[in-house]
Amino acid sequence: MCTGKCARFIAWSLYPLSIISITCNIILLFPDWKVKYALDHQLTPEVMLMGGLCGGGLAVLAPALFIHLTGRKGCCANRCGMFLSIGFSAIGVAGAIYCFVVAIFGLVNGPHCRYSMFSIWGRPFQGSSEGYLTDQSQWSTCTEPKNVVAFHVGLFCTLLLVSSLEMALCLCQMINGLVGCICGAKT
Repeated sequence: MCTGKCARFIAWSLYPLSIISITCNIILLFPDWKVKYALDHQLTPEVMLMGGLCGGGLAVLAPALFIHLTGRKGCCANRCGMFLSIGFSAIGVAGAIYCFVVAIFGLVNGPHCRYSMFSIWGRPFQGSSEGYLTDQSQWSTCTEPKNVVAFHVGLFCTLLLVSSLEMALCLCQMINGLVGCICGAKT
């Protein structure tokens, strides 16, 4: 497979992943599909860090566009374009790593919710040695927003998976760009 076709395949694979990442981060802003939690500052810091929007979304979408354009320059592209795709892919890797790390912390610390018999707002699973991720019976600890633990875990797990795939694809493009730079046509 030539480097140009490989670059196009990687770019077309990165487009939906970055859109999924952006969408997940936007949805995380609206637990129970309500705006009031965002307005009342009842969101976790991991949601506000915008790992899915900035990291897995925009920081991967920009390299995907450049990689796509690099792949259009004929079958084996050009050396300069492939060299630049290595740098753009590195930006994509950095964005995907940012998204991955934020998602890990989001899962480890758990959601921000109302819990306990005193209706306290906080993060009941933060710093807990018990694994709330594997024990769904603990999820009923959070009473508001409705089903916030499943909402939180599902979206952060999706961001974790998407950012892992983005990392792998951007790393593949870095290798592909290096091959294209060394073996590509002189244009």
